[in-house]
Amino acid sequence: MPAALDFNDRNLSLGLARVSEAAAIACAPLIGRGDEKAADQAAVDAMRTQLNKLDIAGVVVIGEGERDEAPMLFIGEEVGTGNGPGVDIALDPLEGTTLTAKDMPNALAVIAMGPRGSMLHAPDVYMDKLAVGPGLRPGVVTLDMSPAERVSALAAAKGCSTNDITVCVLERPRHEEMIAEIRSTGAAIRLITDGDVAGVMHCAEPDVTGIDMYMGSGGAPEGVLAAAALKCMGGQIFGRLLFRNDDERGRAKKAGITNFDRVYTRDDMVTGDVIFAATGVTDGSLVPGIKREVGFVTAETILMRSKTGSVRRMIYRNPVG
Repeated sequence: MPAALDFNDRNLSLGLARVSEAAAIACAPLIGRGDEKAADQAAVDAMRTQLNKLDIAGVVVIGEGERDEAPMLFIGEEVGTGNGPGVDIALDPLEGTTLTAKDMPNALAVIAMGPRGSMLHAPDVYMDKLAVGPGLRPGVVTLDMSPAERVSALAAAKGCSTNDITVCVLERPRHEEMIAEIRSTGAAIRLITDGDVAGVMHCAEPDVTGIDMYMGSGGAPEGVLAAAALKCMGGQIFGRLLFRNDDERGRAKKAGITNFDRVYTRDDMVTGDVIFAATGVTDGSLVPGIKREVGFVTAETILMRSKTGSVRRMIYRNPVG
């Protein structure tokens, strides 16, 4: 039987939750300590250890970087016991290293898993991203629209004023013109300093987060992770790779990308059923962060399956020595 047919997302989902929990708990002592690298390394080590306990033949397709850049959880690394289905894994052991170091909101440990060959092997370059939540007609907004046109189109689709739309944007100098154009429509902007996987996920629960749309450029690997989340939560995401030099184009070719101008939809980036887990490191709009008290540590995880559309929230309280 082909490996893809063996992918039992129901049985694997709880194991995946343990993986993101382990990463989040491992870096919890480093929250607010100002050391991004140490926090990231703690999360990477714990995530890898837990992944290797799963009965999967896993390959990291979205990871910490190329083999020569990342000692662990690099792109192409094989994880798991090898006794199980072939799976693609996209992960960010600590999405928001700066957020963790500064004890700012919305740092997460994030991982997604799907059948082998189901996830885009996105190179480590920028991606122009646009995302909206569920319940909207396909293509209600597009990357070919200007930022102002996107706001107007979304407001029309939602039957509200542009003043009622809130857009999430990564706070970077490269986005200054876009921010000004969005604000010219009367829309509000929630600026985030880091963590655009969480930023995109906010669109899927506008009643909870107050975010209607995400736009701007950020890491392409994070775009695939965000697409995996929206595959489970509902919503649309569009991405187009951005290249600053020939070295980045070379990375794309190495990853198997041939059409450099292609616009990827959610289902282009994640073609099969996927499971997704995110554990809060610092408090955020989606999940609370790690809580430490005398003798115990508590973590909360959101665990999702695209096959069923199920969203499970799990609280893990564990005694510590």
